[in-house]
Amino acid sequence: MNTSRAVLGVDTSNYCTSLCLVDDDGNRLAEERQWLDVPQGERGLQQSRAVFQHVRRLPELFLRLPLDQVEVVAVAVSTAPRPQAGSYMPVFQVGTSWAQSLAHAWGVPLIKTTHQEGHIAAGEATADRTWNADRFLAVHLSGGTTDLMDVSRRGAGYDIETIGGSRDLHAGQLVDRIGVAMGLPFPSGRYVEELALQYNGQEQVTIPSSVDGLTCSFSGPQTALLRLWEKRAASKEALAFAALRCVANSVEKLLNHAFDQGYPKEVLIVGGVAANSLIRDRLRKRLEHPAVRARLTFADPRYSGDNAYGVARIGLRAVKGCHG
Repeated sequence: MNTSRAVLGVDTSNYCTSLCLVDDDGNRLAEERQWLDVPQGERGLQQSRAVFQHVRRLPELFLRLPLDQVEVVAVAVSTAPRPQAGSYMPVFQVGTSWAQSLAHAWGVPLIKTTHQEGHIAAGEATADRTWNADRFLAVHLSGGTTDLMDVSRRGAGYDIETIGGSRDLHAGQLVDRIGVAMGLPFPSGRYVEELALQYNGQEQVTIPSSVDGLTCSFSGPQTALLRLWEKRAASKEALAFAALRCVANSVEKLLNHAFDQGYPKEVLIVGGVAANSLIRDRLRKRLEHPAVRARLTFADPRYSGDNAYGVARIGLRAVKGCHG
């Protein structure tokens, strides 16, 4: 049987166990992903519980990969949340130990990267429009991250300077917390979007965004949303729409301030929250307007959230010795 050369990517984030095989051209040969279980009514997982679930899930997902049909030439793994000194979460140690063991057993290189770089690589690979920028702004919107970054290509990975973002809650936390308060499952993003799409516009619920230069805050908007829900002063649909509009408006203001400071108007937006169609449409309408002329690119919604595809592609570029 002919076998294809492949790179295995491994990512064990806060809420998802992910494995992905890519071929020499960066195409997905196989992929296994499973979200971690979060009890109803909870707004997240303790690291210890997430680690335990990764330990259980990795062997199950690994056995599903068609390893008899490929020759694994390298293993890539996200070892930390961000490419910054001191960036650490225990969940990433599970994937790192697995990747190290596999690379040693197979006698192949181990390529270390970060979860954030994996998101950017997946975003570039699945961009919804032609993408070839060497320097760009990236916005990483998720439950654990609201980062505004100045990004340049560097070898297999990226030079990343975080220039702004949230000083308290992250965009995904705002969405999840109002969602869980309204009785929705966690993570709540797609359920909040479904409600928001049913909003008829008759209720006027406005939650002001809180942005100061390149920094935003979601703690005030969270308090306002939860207060309205506790008082039953607005419908679920109206609150869902207001929460997503607040996120979109916050990102819009951050980007406009960055543009005013001379940062690139080529923007890549990644992370689970970036899969939201209402946020995407709002940002494109406001920032690709002739008055601004930014160019926004989004990852395929399936690869906006946590995945090992981008990690595997970074591993492939390291093996090839280029950023192709």
